[in-house]
Amino acid sequence: MKMDSALKGRIFIGLSLLVLCSLGVRAEAYIEGLTGTSFNFTAKTDYISTSEGNSLLIWGYANGNNRAQYPGPTLIVSQGDTVTVTLTNALKVPTSLVFPGHQVTAAGGAKGILTQEAPPGGTTPVTYTFKATHPGTYTYYSGTNPDLQVEMGMFGAIIVRPTGFDLNTPAKRTAYGHPDTAFAREYLALLSEMDPRIHEQVAAGNLAQVDTTTWWPTYWFINGRTGMDTLEKPGLGTPSLPTQPYNCLPRMKPGEKILVRVVGGGRDLHPFHTHGNHVRVIARDGRLLESVPGNGPDLSVLQFTITSAPGQTVDGLYQWTGEKLGWDVFGHTGSESNICVGYIPGDPNTYFDPLTYEYCPDHGKPLPVATLNVEEFTSGPFFSGGPYLGASTPLPPGEGGFNPTSGFLYMWHSHNENEIINFNIFPGGMLTMAIVEPPNLTPDLTPTD
Repeated sequence: MKMDSALKGRIFIGLSLLVLCSLGVRAEAYIEGLTGTSFNFTAKTDYISTSEGNSLLIWGYANGNNRAQYPGPTLIVSQGDTVTVTLTNALKVPTSLVFPGHQVTAAGGAKGILTQEAPPGGTTPVTYTFKATHPGTYTYYSGTNPDLQVEMGMFGAIIVRPTGFDLNTPAKRTAYGHPDTAFAREYLALLSEMDPRIHEQVAAGNLAQVDTTTWWPTYWFINGRTGMDTLEKPGLGTPSLPTQPYNCLPRMKPGEKILVRVVGGGRDLHPFHTHGNHVRVIARDGRLLESVPGNGPDLSVLQFTITSAPGQTVDGLYQWTGEKLGWDVFGHTGSESNICVGYIPGDPNTYFDPLTYEYCPDHGKPLPVATLNVEEFTSGPFFSGGPYLGASTPLPPGEGGFNPTSGFLYMWHSHNENEIINFNIFPGGMLTMAIVEPPNLTPDLTPTD
């Protein structure tokens, strides 16, 4: 099923309004997932939706008796935990789980090429056990005919929190236990792709005719959603996306360090680009980029685009500051008595205001271009009425309104441009938006009165 561009545009506008006008209701600063040490998966069939209106059969992992989901449940465990995942198979073909980066013991089921497999019928589950010895970001996926079963949706992410981790204590909110890996908020970007022909053949019962050597994806996903469904609220059972529970809507204040966990969930390479700033890559495949244990990420690298390889995980820190833009992003006049009071020209230790994280060398500098009157241009749906962070002004009737906190919006997306469409319809595919919001919001980024 395909929709024309006009209808796609209406979907995009309506969904954006639904999401951005509800920012004050739900804080999304940390990754959604299952916590604990014991998990029960059921492999089963279901359907997912794409943002231009298609519906595709998947094979997915369900949390217990829930519906299958795409991708599988994100598991959030602690370093040192002994983790068990019991897999029951309701599919008509054998399936299994593998956990790269971990030493796994499997019991039950039947011997497969890579690991123990759960046979069809749901009568012989398999239990996989491993110890989470290292913090970081990991993936899991089917070890049975992965060229087909990963394509069908049988993969997910694992997050291992370091020893002593505490979400409510900034000094203990780290990715790898070292202070140089501390973050204010974290977001997952699990990247995958689909060839709908394969899913249509499986749905028609033509499994024997599936030829994965001719695989040619035409759908691309972040956390199991195509843009702009990536902005919709998270949650299994969300009315519009009942089997796609994970969104990707990074939100931040100036100066906050955002941990971005990128996972290559499919079988293709994806260059994941974050507008607004580079990302400092601090770890790959659950291992910190450090020269000596305890040094922290001293081998970290700044990347304009994160190269995501199949099965690989990358952890990076993103920080938006507005540094060296050459103008005051807040629109200050320079006469404010409570901003940049400790700034000393030439001393980089004083360059950022401790409350707003404003780049003080640009404090009070005017916007270097003339601004037009509102009747002289057409306002976009995310325009707040002014060029400054947190500033809004009245707009003509029917204009704007999708940016209630007057933030700066940046596209985060695949840098393969063909991957941000659905059947030549833009926007779609591997695309979402990140929002920098003013510092006068409460810590969970809900608007203040």
